[in-house]
Amino acid sequence: MLIVMRAHATDEEIQRVCDAIKAMNLTPHAIPGAERTAIGITGNRGEIDVGVLEDLPGVVEAIPVSKPYKLVSREIKPENSIISVGQTTIGGKSLAVVAGPCAVESYDQAMTIAERVKKSGATLFRGGAYKPRTSPYTFQGHGVEGLKILAKVREKFDLPIVTEAIDEESLAAVDEYADMIQIGARNMQNFSLLKRAGRAKKPVLLKRGMSATLDEFLMAAEYIMSEGNYRVVLCERGVRTFADHTRNTLDLSVVPAVQRLSHLPILVDPSHGTGRRDKIRPLSRAAVAAGADGLLIEVHHQPDHALSDGAQSIYPEEFDRLMLEIRQIASVVDRVVN
Repeated sequence: MLIVMRAHATDEEIQRVCDAIKAMNLTPHAIPGAERTAIGITGNRGEIDVGVLEDLPGVVEAIPVSKPYKLVSREIKPENSIISVGQTTIGGKSLAVVAGPCAVESYDQAMTIAERVKKSGATLFRGGAYKPRTSPYTFQGHGVEGLKILAKVREKFDLPIVTEAIDEESLAAVDEYADMIQIGARNMQNFSLLKRAGRAKKPVLLKRGMSATLDEFLMAAEYIMSEGNYRVVLCERGVRTFADHTRNTLDLSVVPAVQRLSHLPILVDPSHGTGRRDKIRPLSRAAVAAGADGLLIEVHHQPDHALSDGAQSIYPEEFDRLMLEIRQIASVVDRVVN
């Protein structure tokens, strides 16, 4: 159910509606829009007496929401959401470019790469402090020490930090040190972790699961938002198919599909989406042309010696070229690189 307030409804009127919803043992979610505030209602198991709510001052109408994902849906918010991360934004006319190594390996490695991607025009820095790996014998990340290195990167280069949390314990640490919490593909349906992210203080970057449908992807975002954290950014990172010429199959068709159904911004990760260095620039260009709100790119100055995913990391010189290319494509689709 969605309660639509009149334009310029007062804070007192909005609060009165929220209090009435709570009195029904339901949960209100007030989401401001460009012209008016909409209040989503979750927790209902049956019919709601909308007459009580429609009679309150400031209420225009009560509208049933047809999708199972209510807060994520364009029915509750027709205009695109713009998510602030530090001093930058994701969504709207600007394209966000998140760049950095797959994993934080050392202070010198992180600083070297951060300097290069900042100079090229990246707006956020990525790097894994916690690494969920297929093999228990491969590099698992430096944990809190990695987070401390990322915090020094932010301090020196003024780049907001995006890094992954793999469980509730690491999420608390990421929430403390980073500017944005990443929930990886393997945890897209870890519902207790999604709920914990929904109670966090920072915006969340939610990656699509390796075999997730569009509805499953959006419902995962709904879990986060239902806990009160409305600052969610989606990320397409490839799905598993029969193809063997690429690590995953990057599903660019999901970009316009998400944008038709949801107000949330969506990034594309061609690094994990392809797993191949030679495919990253072509798929990045295609993602911008398809309407993505930004890119997540793995960059390493010595990828052949990387402790994690060196084969899908591009050299800083290639990242320079990529930034030039996407700026040109962005202008054609009426976007700009931040």
